[in-house]
Amino acid sequence: MPADLAVIGLGHLGLPLAQAATAAGIDTIGYDTDPRPVAELAAGRPPVDGSLTASEIRRMLSGGFRPTTNPAELGRVRTAVICTPVPLGTHRAPDLTAVAEAARALAARLRPNTTVLLESPVHPGTTEQFLLPLLEGGSGLRAGRDFHLAYSPSRLDPGNRAHGYAHTPKVIGGLTPACTESAAAFYGRLTDKVVRARGTREAETVKVLETNFRHVNIALVNEMAVLCHELGVDLWDVIRCAETKPFGFQAFRPGPGVGGHGVPVDTIGPHRPLRLVELAGQVNERMPQYVIQRCATLLNEHGKSARGARVLLLGITYKPDLADQEGSPATEIARRLMDMGAVVSYHDPYVADWRVRDLPVPRADSLYEAAAAADLTVLLQHHRTYDLQGLAVKAQLLLDTRGVTPAGAAHRL
Repeated sequence: MPADLAVIGLGHLGLPLAQAATAAGIDTIGYDTDPRPVAELAAGRPPVDGSLTASEIRRMLSGGFRPTTNPAELGRVRTAVICTPVPLGTHRAPDLTAVAEAARALAARLRPNTTVLLESPVHPGTTEQFLLPLLEGGSGLRAGRDFHLAYSPSRLDPGNRAHGYAHTPKVIGGLTPACTESAAAFYGRLTDKVVRARGTREAETVKVLETNFRHVNIALVNEMAVLCHELGVDLWDVIRCAETKPFGFQAFRPGPGVGGHGVPVDTIGPHRPLRLVELAGQVNERMPQYVIQRCATLLNEHGKSARGARVLLLGITYKPDLADQEGSPATEIARRLMDMGAVVSYHDPYVADWRVRDLPVPRADSLYEAAAAADLTVLLQHHRTYDLQGLAVKAQLLLDTRGVTPAGAAHRL
């Protein structure tokens, strides 16, 4: 059955797009080579990362959304958006395997006048130098003449209801002006504002800049956290005051590490290192070890050794109020604590089971009882369900890595 849109890749990028398109009345199929998420979605069950609820999935299905593993469906759409994951491979280079598989499956069935869009995070030049040859070679069609080709960086903020597709401007850059306009016509059905870049490379570089902006500023405030602790300065009060400046400042806050799907890009091609981004990555990667140092120091100051200490970790996801653990520093922190001989347990309302080094980590059923029994409780993620005032009262020793507990109620990062 023909459809208006094929979303290729039903992960954290593709599903929100499919949701927005279905809600806008666009007849949408979701294609993935992995039968597991397809079967789960078809049954109305939400993704494991918690990005969409079961009721949201059911609304998509009732609105006509059809998840499938059948590549033949790709030959019956007007628009195809590639949203496959791009993990880091060897030497921190993007692994484009999934993008290539999607391109080949689409190219074999590509029809004239189809609009092909790429949303996966890639290095500048990937759309023209990597995706275009695969599509043209597999279809016999010519990009810019027989079909439209464009890039649009994903701007998702999981769990942020205020900035969904409709209220987030969409950047697009086409291979030709006609490609750009075709992409604009599609995204104009989903968002209030479409921003046209000069071309695919400019649009791809927007993603590089936006991702690196986040990581560099988090690194700065993480370094400030270490410095302020050494100086005896309340960093959170500093940030509170600094963010009243109406220009030239944007508030970022420190944490135990940087998680999420946005990976900093510190090298563009073989000879283009971004030194500031590389340094920022080193700073952020050191934060879990700094948390461990603070844990050991606090235990020692209270007459306890890390070896044999009962340590409770609160919130092991990378973002508050979501189940997604992608890139969460909690795993490394737990691993390091275990190496020191600590007895680690955890509590997270969104994660029923957690394994570190393929071993199950005990989950606390009663938060307050577990905090009262633990020698040290470490707040790694601030879920809204946590009563921080009550937790501060119950815990023997509390380290707050997010700076969200009432002033004086806990030791802050």
